[in-house]
Amino acid sequence: MACSDASVTACSDAVDLRAAYEAAGVEAVLEQLDRELIGLRPVKARIREIAALLVVNRARQQVGLETAPPSLHMSFTGRPGTGKTTVAERMSKILHGLGYVRKGHVVTATRDDLVGQYIGHTAPKTREMLKKAMGGVLFIDEAYYLYKPENERDYGAEAIEILLQVMENNRDDLVVIFAGYKDRMDIFYQSNPGLSSRVANHIDFPDYSAGELLAIARLILAHENYRFSEEATAAFADYIHRRMQLPFFANARSIRNAIDRSRMRQANRLFNRMGSAVTKGDLMTIEAEDITASRVFQGEVEGLDPSAPLTN
Repeated sequence: MACSDASVTACSDAVDLRAAYEAAGVEAVLEQLDRELIGLRPVKARIREIAALLVVNRARQQVGLETAPPSLHMSFTGRPGTGKTTVAERMSKILHGLGYVRKGHVVTATRDDLVGQYIGHTAPKTREMLKKAMGGVLFIDEAYYLYKPENERDYGAEAIEILLQVMENNRDDLVVIFAGYKDRMDIFYQSNPGLSSRVANHIDFPDYSAGELLAIARLILAHENYRFSEEATAAFADYIHRRMQLPFFANARSIRNAIDRSRMRQANRLFNRMGSAVTKGDLMTIEAEDITASRVFQGEVEGLDPSAPLTN
């Protein structure tokens, strides 16, 4: 029986929103997100808002209020390494905990997974990925590559049309998240108004500050039982400043790659000391020399063949 009183809390059909929130594991997922990702306050605030909407929507249904299902398809925009994939994974857990998707898994796809190279190839590829994602989240990275209007023989438009149909007809069992650079995604939506109208939640992921990137580096090191020496901390702060000025900087992804290379230099440094014992502290500590040996200090993008064209 629905509440006739405007105040649901005064009715026998009252729902404890906080209890529903906790029972679905939403707070635990959000706390995990806070631990995993430094910063991103606007993103985390928006995820909390969406979670609150979903809890209230469920409560309205429980007390018999006729409620239109919320549109859950999303757009994540931002540069590489800003946490879009991680947030998609945590969002799927929230959706599953609240009963909006059956499984709560995430299937990641790119153009190559959805678009065929000849007539009759695209539809089965797209439908196969949708089948894998059903009951969870389909995360389409660099989604703008699906649309190539300059190529009359491109089959990306066919994949988009199939996505539109499934997003509309199966919205109670599938959430699609489109991701990519903001400027390119804006053009993508402008060129596909039918798609834009089905994506209600747009979340922009800002770049990390230098201080946040240093905190991310420390978090990565601690997770792997490493640490910076005092001199290494200063050297890595300098590394971050220099790397941010170079091409194809990928935020946390670039920081993780830098940490991995520092670990290799540390291992090589310790290995070359063979014949003398190393302590636990030696094995844990990244020194300044493990960082300053990077080509970034010569103004080059590390990890690439200097004679090859730069790529991300």
